[in-house]
Amino acid sequence: MIDHMASPSQQKKTLPSILTSKLNNLTIPSSPTDPDFDFADVFGPSSSSSTHPNPPHHNLFIGDPPIIHNRTHSFIGPSPRYTRSKSLPFHPQFDPNSSGEDEPEKADESEVEVEEKGKLNCKIGPGDFEIMRVIGKGSFGKVFQVRRRDKSVVNVDGECAIGDGIFAMKVMRKDTIIKNNHVDYMKAERDILTKVVHPFVVQLRYSFQTKTKLYLILDFINGGHLFFHLYRQGIFSEDQARVYTAEIVSAVSHLHERGIVHRDLKPENILMDADGHVMLTDFGLAKEIDESSRSNSMCGTTEYMAPEILLAKGHNKNADWWSVGILLYEMLTGKPPFTHSNRKKLQEKIINEKVKLLPRLSGEAHSLLKGLLQKDPSLRLGSGPRGGDDIKKHKWFRTINWKKLESRDLQPKFKPDVSGEDCTENFDKCWTAMPLDDSPAPTPTAGEHFHGYTYEAPNPWLSSPQ
Repeated sequence: MIDHMASPSQQKKTLPSILTSKLNNLTIPSSPTDPDFDFADVFGPSSSSSTHPNPPHHNLFIGDPPIIHNRTHSFIGPSPRYTRSKSLPFHPQFDPNSSGEDEPEKADESEVEVEEKGKLNCKIGPGDFEIMRVIGKGSFGKVFQVRRRDKSVVNVDGECAIGDGIFAMKVMRKDTIIKNNHVDYMKAERDILTKVVHPFVVQLRYSFQTKTKLYLILDFINGGHLFFHLYRQGIFSEDQARVYTAEIVSAVSHLHERGIVHRDLKPENILMDADGHVMLTDFGLAKEIDESSRSNSMCGTTEYMAPEILLAKGHNKNADWWSVGILLYEMLTGKPPFTHSNRKKLQEKIINEKVKLLPRLSGEAHSLLKGLLQKDPSLRLGSGPRGGDDIKKHKWFRTINWKKLESRDLQPKFKPDVSGEDCTENFDKCWTAMPLDDSPAPTPTAGEHFHGYTYEAPNPWLSSPQ
């Protein structure tokens, strides 16, 4: 990290060498067996997660997602499929915390659950997608980059008006999900994604199942993770961080308006599309919480967890605004404000220590960080009845035109290097070079766990005025 105590002239001289050293030392584990590589923060807890003892004084329920102790890329994400046409609306979509430990099986049509929805007169299943590459693997399965096979568009009433395109297919083993008591989490994630329609949130296009697996078809985003770009650049300027933070605030506000708390906001769960816009992903720990209620689950990634979660005092949407503050701090300084190799000491620092604000940051940035990183959730910026609107009105965002931003007319200055819609250069080769092997899964004895899982996003060509 940059020595922020050095003089400006010293920082200028050493910045290129520091960033070069950072890049040379940046390593991504080559296999999921790496002890420092925990997939739980991407795909949900695995059966091995119980080896991490929970902090004292927290009474957790069986099936609660574990705290994430090791950070990693999510390796999964959507692609820039946001239409610029004013007449074509966006439709619900993304599911982030799941995956499937096997390649999509060549299931016959009788295996595929199809929800009868009036105009949907065709069955969608694994055979409708051509597997191109592996782009992720986790405790429940694999994530593939896939191409939708051509399928006839029947008529203007729309049966099977699906079309082709590049997607991310998450495949999850039912037996593993049931074994780990995560049926409710997988269902909640899918349900939440069907309710979220926002230009900075990844979209879920389809969900379906066979006798042995669950499938989520998501937009594939090829610009890489915010994590990757942040650690390649070292830090972001305030102007660059302002646009990313504004887009995140817009997305989180949208979730909160619909009673959804994300609970795992971090750079690894934010992707960048080919135009440089950020896209929020990974709803595996998300939860619908009533305005007057609280959740007592211990979940999230420790560096980004709000004090009230660590103290098991019950939390609500205000916990997300703390995480946004941590994200902003990391973008502007290169690391989260609270770090420690010992988990217990890290938690103590988050609960007790004051945030150290660097003098080189603007007074407006200091003010926003102080507001978001308020340890008392009732005093935190965004906690009031106006919610995210209070954050949008903060003076650090005075140059942001929120209408332009939310219509994606505010163009980021940085665009990732993307060669095409199927480009996977921003995904690590430890995944994209994997063989496309198919590993069969057993059929669970209890078959009613995932009833009603099938979903197809509304077709914009059918629901929009021409």
